[in-house]
Amino acid sequence: MTTIAIVGAGRGLGAAVARRFGSGGFDIALISRNQQRVDALASDLAGEGLTTRGYAADVRDPAALASALDRAGQELGPVEVLAYSPLPQKEFLRPVLETTAADLAGAVEFSIYGPLTAVHQVLQGMRFLGRGTVLFVNGGSGARPNPNVAGTSIAFAGEGAYARMMNEVLEAEDIHVGQLIIPGAITPGHPTHDPGVLADTLWRMHTDRTGFRVFAEDMAL
Repeated sequence: MTTIAIVGAGRGLGAAVARRFGSGGFDIALISRNQQRVDALASDLAGEGLTTRGYAADVRDPAALASALDRAGQELGPVEVLAYSPLPQKEFLRPVLETTAADLAGAVEFSIYGPLTAVHQVLQGMRFLGRGTVLFVNGGSGARPNPNVAGTSIAFAGEGAYARMMNEVLEAEDIHVGQLIIPGAITPGHPTHDPGVLADTLWRMHTDRTGFRVFAEDMAL
């Protein structure tokens, strides 16, 4: 049995992704900052018949994130799919003229150092399996910079560049890297932005393994 590790798991998209991949035969590692909350979500999913465990780690703490992914691999099985989808913190969402170096440092830790740490931690296991998928989830500013949310616009650009480069160099090893862009808010019941719909999109990105960037809905660039 192999594992999907969901970094930034919550009761919205994270839970929907867990259910979709769990129904596809994956064990589930839920990673979030709050151990109590992630344990509660893991318990709920276990009650639905899914094999899941929760691990606490802040994506801005590389050692903690690497440790959580290492424990997940040891306790559940090798990580075949990594989904990186934590919600940006409010201080990253300031207008460009109000964004300080400190604000940007946090955004870079969140959207560049965190993804790099996570990928490096799971890559050896994917290579051992001979396959793997890395899925990055970003808001609309990941594709079209928005001066009202400068931190994420700058950091998501770096995350997207890193992800695209990784896809190019890992394709020959049957490790696919993709980026899902979600313009606007994740909204239950929405035809394109409902968590379940988005989880199905991520599942197709994993199974189809074609292309790099997928949009939840069309957006003008």
